[in-house]
Amino acid sequence: MEDTSTFLWEINQDRPKEYAVFMYDAFGKMGSNVEGGNTNQPGLLQQCHSAHGPTFSGQYCQVFIRQGTVQYFVGICVPDSCGEEDVQMLVQYGRLRFGQTPLIPPLPPILVNESTQEIIMTHCMSTTVAPNASDVTCLFVCCVMVALPLAATLLTAVLRWQRNREVSPSVESCLNTGLSLYGTLKNNGSSSSEMTNSTGEDNNRHTPLCFPQSCMYQWLQAFSLQTTSQGVFSSSSSNPGGGFSSVNGIRVLSLLWIICGHSAQFSVMNSLDNFNDWKNAVESSPLYVFTFSGPAFLAVDTFLLLGGLLSARSLLGSIDRAEGKLSPSLVASYLFKRIKRVQPLHLFIMCLTISLLSLVQWGPYWFPFLETLMDCKTYWWANLLLISNLLPVHEICIPWTWYLSLDFQCYATTPLLLYFYRLNKGVFVAVAGGLLLMTTATGAVTTALLHLPVFQPSTLTSENYASYYYVKPYTRYGPFLLGILTGMYLMTKKGQLLKQKWQVALGWFCCLSLMAVLVGLAYVLKETPAYSSVPHALYQGLHRSLWALAITWIILACEEGYGGFIKSFLSLGFWVPLSNISFACYLTHPIFIVLYIGLQETPIHYTDINFMYLFLGHLVLTLIVSYVLTVLVEKPYLLLK
Repeated sequence: MEDTSTFLWEINQDRPKEYAVFMYDAFGKMGSNVEGGNTNQPGLLQQCHSAHGPTFSGQYCQVFIRQGTVQYFVGICVPDSCGEEDVQMLVQYGRLRFGQTPLIPPLPPILVNESTQEIIMTHCMSTTVAPNASDVTCLFVCCVMVALPLAATLLTAVLRWQRNREVSPSVESCLNTGLSLYGTLKNNGSSSSEMTNSTGEDNNRHTPLCFPQSCMYQWLQAFSLQTTSQGVFSSSSSNPGGGFSSVNGIRVLSLLWIICGHSAQFSVMNSLDNFNDWKNAVESSPLYVFTFSGPAFLAVDTFLLLGGLLSARSLLGSIDRAEGKLSPSLVASYLFKRIKRVQPLHLFIMCLTISLLSLVQWGPYWFPFLETLMDCKTYWWANLLLISNLLPVHEICIPWTWYLSLDFQCYATTPLLLYFYRLNKGVFVAVAGGLLLMTTATGAVTTALLHLPVFQPSTLTSENYASYYYVKPYTRYGPFLLGILTGMYLMTKKGQLLKQKWQVALGWFCCLSLMAVLVGLAYVLKETPAYSSVPHALYQGLHRSLWALAITWIILACEEGYGGFIKSFLSLGFWVPLSNISFACYLTHPIFIVLYIGLQETPIHYTDINFMYLFLGHLVLTLIVSYVLTVLVEKPYLLLK
């Protein structure tokens, strides 16, 4: 109270001291375009921290206020001897004044009907970094995972140099065997997760046994950059037999859609100074479907379709090599390869994010993300077990990793479906049809009972949409199931499905028309229903599987030779290196978006050109870092035998 009184007395003098001017100037003040959504008043965090009084320094705090139907926060600068409860008391009792004018005045009645301010909470931001034991542990894990391939690279270079000078024939032979094995082992015959390539078949059967010393050399080869960097920038497709040539293009285009959508979604959550202007723009034109408008992230359903298709291809290939036997050991190997494919980079990103939380000094717009990401220290085990999407949404560690759990859960159903297929075709049709009907009905019933929206950005304000529909396997399984069926057909077909040109023309017309209708209907149904709405329920239950069906046609037409210029475009070699690093891109791009927003001291202003530059900036950084993480963290564990 003494420090606060000193500050308030100083700013009311004729010639106040510099620290008092800085603290007063750092208070948030109302700006223009309140009607457009510019309600937050962040002030100046760094200027507040730079103020040093006689016995105290400036401390930046946020006061979250509700005034009528408007919620906003005001940044204030108070002495660092004040705790959050002290700050709330100062605000509630109106002690913070400049003369007779309150330093946190209410929004004027011409803009807000209600003049009474209700204090929701206060939050003060520390100027010091104080990592705890879990933060240090996560940082250590990240350092070790990066240091291992760097050390292996250095040691491999030394060994190769020594071998070039003088090395025994036996060791040289084993080294050559390891080099040949790991240099050619690249992405053969395993399924793809969201934005991932295939992982490689089990070539162990013909690998000669090595003595421990020579096996150590092979481990070094697996972790060394000399091996892991091979083929990443190759423009030749990694698909065995040259099949599925359109998949790389579809994967990368869907990834770009996701990054563009997240660039807009994360930015508008709490950091725009014209949110209402942005909302009116994206709700009025289907052109914004490629950012954050219309159906919610249909690109995710494309990835689920690709995941199902490639999982079926991988398992059928393994069954053929096992002389037609679908044994428990084969299924276990199939699932273990998947875990080895996903988890190293996934856990690295989780540890990296936890470390960043404690090591970076965030701005005023970081706080809305803080509680969600901090749940990593409580619910990290759900990511480890790949069940995070089964938790309540606000408890998911690293929110964007929910897909990895969903993908693995769907992936684990492929052996069961193939078992029924081999057992009895009729039983298989009944099971597959029942699953498709179940996921459709569940989505529709959930939407009807909870009055869920089908249109984004309305999904942002509906907590039930994410909690009960968006991340759950029983509402999102349809596209993956269609992918499994597509993969089984392509792997077992005897001849061409399309025999007449009219069939091709009709197929393309239906495909493109269906995609346009699915996007357009979302704008027709953009209002969130206040009651159980049959149109909303039917659309929610069907639109994701129908979108996957349209993408299935594109893949089938390309495989049958009727893709035309679309196949030529999707099969360009340009897509292959981007596809090779797509998994790392998916996991890392939200980190750059959150870092950018979290370090801002002032709000972002929405214009189309601003958002385009945000997207391109996030994309370039993502591509660079994703290449590094692919060769340092992801590929070494794929190459380990």
